[in-house]
Amino acid sequence: MSAPARVLVVDDSPTMRGLITAVLSSDPEVNVIGQAGDALEAREAIKRLNPDVLTLDIEMPNMNGLDFLEKIMTLRPMPVIMVSTMTHRGAEATLAALEIGAFDCVGKPAPGELRPFGDLAEKVKAAARTQRQYFQPVAAVAPPPSVADFRVGRKIVAIGSSTGGVEALIAVLQKFPANCPPTVITQHMPPTFTKSFAERLNRLCAPVVQEATDGARLEIGKIYLAPGGERHLQVSNASAPCCRLIDRAPVNGHRPSVDVLFDSVAELAGRNAVGVILTGMGRDGAAGLLKMRHAGARTLGQNEKTCVVYGMPRVAHELGAVEQQLPLSAIGEEILKMTAARKEGTE
Repeated sequence: MSAPARVLVVDDSPTMRGLITAVLSSDPEVNVIGQAGDALEAREAIKRLNPDVLTLDIEMPNMNGLDFLEKIMTLRPMPVIMVSTMTHRGAEATLAALEIGAFDCVGKPAPGELRPFGDLAEKVKAAARTQRQYFQPVAAVAPPPSVADFRVGRKIVAIGSSTGGVEALIAVLQKFPANCPPTVITQHMPPTFTKSFAERLNRLCAPVVQEATDGARLEIGKIYLAPGGERHLQVSNASAPCCRLIDRAPVNGHRPSVDVLFDSVAELAGRNAVGVILTGMGRDGAAGLLKMRHAGARTLGQNEKTCVVYGMPRVAHELGAVEQQLPLSAIGEEILKMTAARKEGTE
């Protein structure tokens, strides 16, 4: 058995520090080695205790969590899990933190919540295991192809991602032109965060990016992100493909689930689809991607070297669901190659 993950809990609220500590301490594979009430205390504790992982509050006195995270990633790169309020403001700050290099995020619990912080302990253990280099200069993104340079075919693109998915999705979608193929995405993310993430992607990318709504028609130049928390995203209606949000129990511990999305795309589109599985913990999406491949779809997986967590793509690769494993930087361009119209007509 490997040594327990050593965690430093940073939050200005003693109550919240105590709750996070209690949740983490209930897992024998996690050891909370210290607490800090602000960035100054945390800086000294990091030097003294050398933790494997940090949980970090967004809003703190003296220096907010975002500013402190930037300093950590510059001076002492390490896995950081952000703890945020479930508000629009909290979501915006958390998304910025994930782009800076935070490992993952969790929402602060509502009063009376039965399972506060959900899978925080699992995220901490995954963070402690990862060998990722946490501070890497962001490579310049080449401009996407112009509308005139890309002739879109008839394929639908389905993408699934989890831990590390914020950075990964930005990297992939910034390669898409404004007339990209209809694209549906399930990213594991707390409720209320997906609307802010869709808005952020919409600002950063050439196509229109929006949170999926029930009945929304799949259209060229539009990307649909599954809303977090309450329902699963599917696609339906072969004659006029559209988004469907369905009430159903979590699948693989997730709602929305990547498997649910991929299963529906396999049934609806078959060979007229491209499935992509990106960085993430667990196995959600692997079986669905295999179903897509068996139905004739093209399938891609992110390679181990560029994943924050090589979990979902690894399982998909081991199942035989992945046609090609590629570095993150190559996935967007490969999707465009697979979905472009043929010269003699459209696919």
